[in-house]
Amino acid sequence: MEKPKSYCEAIIMMDKNNVHRIYHDNFYGFPIDDDNELFERFVLEINQAGLSWTTILNKQENFKKAYKNFDIKKVAAFKEKDFDRLMNDAGIIRNRLKIIAAIENAKTIVQLQKEFGSFKNWLDYHHPKSKTEWVKIFKTHFKFTGGEIVNEFLMSTGYLSGAHVESCPVYKKVLKSKPAFAI
Repeated sequence: MEKPKSYCEAIIMMDKNNVHRIYHDNFYGFPIDDDNELFERFVLEINQAGLSWTTILNKQENFKKAYKNFDIKKVAAFKEKDFDRLMNDAGIIRNRLKIIAAIENAKTIVQLQKEFGSFKNWLDYHHPKSKTEWVKIFKTHFKFTGGEIVNEFLMSTGYLSGAHVESCPVYKKVLKSKPAFAI
């Protein structure tokens, strides 16, 4: 059988209860208004670096629990004992740099919320940008951000196009939700 040309094509072959199918059909590419949900997606994308997305999707509930439901203010207030707890949590990715990035990025988002009212407002303020421009902005403000992490975060939250091929039935649903890339 020929290798699927896109995520959308690969999904068609998966059971409706597959973690990829659920993510693709209900979350990937749809805009997010809630800052904690945006932070969650950002942390998950950072943790995916060098690993499979399947691993991250299968550990998503563990991440929510470990990172206090991705409450930005709570994560920004994490202390050394919280870092140690995360480093010993087998349910998440125990990578020192990724854990530090989550905590430090939460602190940065708290500052952006003070200045712009919300993380979403900060993203909207900078939209539209090219992938290259976005990467530069993210590297200036956040830890553990490279081209793929920034691209996937912004595609998955509707700021950059490309999450779905136009022939994908979910693509029309994404467009109806008015993602930033389509406005």
